[in-house]
Amino acid sequence: MFDPSLRAQTIALWREHNPALNTSPMEIVAQIKHISSLLEVAVEPVYAEAVLTAAEVELLVPLRYADEAVTAIRLAELLGMSRAGVSKTLANLERRGMISRTTNPADRRSALIALSDAGMSAVDDVFPRELEAHARLLAGLGQDRNKVLAALAHLAATLESQLNLSEGR
Repeated sequence: MFDPSLRAQTIALWREHNPALNTSPMEIVAQIKHISSLLEVAVEPVYAEAVLTAAEVELLVPLRYADEAVTAIRLAELLGMSRAGVSKTLANLERRGMISRTTNPADRRSALIALSDAGMSAVDDVFPRELEAHARLLAGLGQDRNKVLAALAHLAATLESQLNLSEGR
């Protein structure tokens, strides 16, 4: 598991050996990476026996209650994922019968993606358990929850602004 003292030691070593280097970003980035790894650890038991991976569920959840099928490109945009990664994951899900693809009548070069009955069942099984795991992990925030959420939203907006990303992506 992650040892916070190692992060501090690493930053101190970089400061010592490269005093001109601004190491302050390491503090924020290291925290983000640490939080990400803790979230993954929290859901490992959920996915240990599941028929879907966490990455697959992330793709399928938006399809679960969608009014209509969506294109892979739109799914990638919604989730901020690469088109290639989405296409590869969707191909695997299609082979396993979790989704269906139909030709897009508006653009015959693309396909519309919809969740199959098996995909719906799998999402309905695993996603609530993932949310429960996250809720247990975050319960300790208590009254600070809204402050943390606001700080994270501010960080995301700042990063998007620095990268010149539009809201609609």
